[in-house]
Amino acid sequence: MNGPAPVLFLSFGGPETPEEIMPFLEHVTRGRGIPRERLEGVAEHYRHIGGRSPINEITRRQAEALRRKFLAAGAPRAVYLGQRHSAPFIEETLRRMVQDGVSSAVGFCTAAYRSEASLERYVAAVEDARARLGPAAPRVDFVGPWFDHPLFIAAIAARIRERAAPAGCPTVFTAHSIPCAMAKESTYVEELRATCALVAAACGLRDWTLAFTSRSGRPSDPWLEPDVSQVIRKRAEEGVKVLSLVPLGFVADHVEVLYDLDVEARDCAAGAGVTLHRAATVGDHPHFIDMIADVIAAGTPSDPALGRSSAATVFRDGRRAAKVGAAARACFCFSEDPSAPCLRPAHRPEPAASRRR
Repeated sequence: MNGPAPVLFLSFGGPETPEEIMPFLEHVTRGRGIPRERLEGVAEHYRHIGGRSPINEITRRQAEALRRKFLAAGAPRAVYLGQRHSAPFIEETLRRMVQDGVSSAVGFCTAAYRSEASLERYVAAVEDARARLGPAAPRVDFVGPWFDHPLFIAAIAARIRERAAPAGCPTVFTAHSIPCAMAKESTYVEELRATCALVAAACGLRDWTLAFTSRSGRPSDPWLEPDVSQVIRKRAEEGVKVLSLVPLGFVADHVEVLYDLDVEARDCAAGAGVTLHRAATVGDHPHFIDMIADVIAAGTPSDPALGRSSAATVFRDGRRAAKVGAAARACFCFSEDPSAPCLRPAHRPEPAASRRR
């Protein structure tokens, strides 16, 4: 295939009909021994928001907008969509690429912040699919970090301005919680904090907090905190009546936004006498599409590991950060507490199995 390398646009996937909900959840949790009654509880969240997730529709819009962006720029590229847990599955997409004569592609994962549960599982899914397809499978080179790209920051800031929350009200940035041990083996928290600080500066936000949502696993296993509900109640106790929620941990609205924030967090806020204003995720905002095009055009990083591993990251100003390691006497959530939960001996954390889109 001549011309610029095609793009393998990778997403999590999600159910689009009520009948797809349980098969989707079973696929996400395959091999992890998650009790069916727990999956039924998550399925109820989908039913509560209409029996489907919008993530596939949004992802298709993102991929199509990217294709049109390249075409308009006079440098057309094919954009192939592959998903981990719903059609089109990654292996199906790679097989189609083989049929189209594609020998190499640039991989873009719709996960802004890297950890074993995000970037590394996308990379593993691609490599597993390539192994099943054999020597004809296209090589996939992944882009580097983009959590602090100016156009990503601009897209988030634009979504905040669209929501038009009262000027000066406190802002709570939200992202998916992960086990603390997993966070220590990645640069997930460093990347999130950097994005929050850049967005706050872009929007002139002085009163902001990073909170987490959607934790699962054993209650005894420490996960990143504070939970968004804890922050809402604490701010209510301080007399705050209005909060702005910004789910910058995700690039598309899905059940972890539409249920965990729009239902659970909103119920918590109502009980505490707080009004929430929730910004949209970046979705197919033009700034975000421009950012994707830019990082793809930039090619793979000089250190290919930056596109495949969450153990280290690089900032746009050249600074680098590396994981602290699971055994480190460090705590992201309670830095002043020598007896913080993640510093105590604990069982190996259960995988972040409740991830659901």
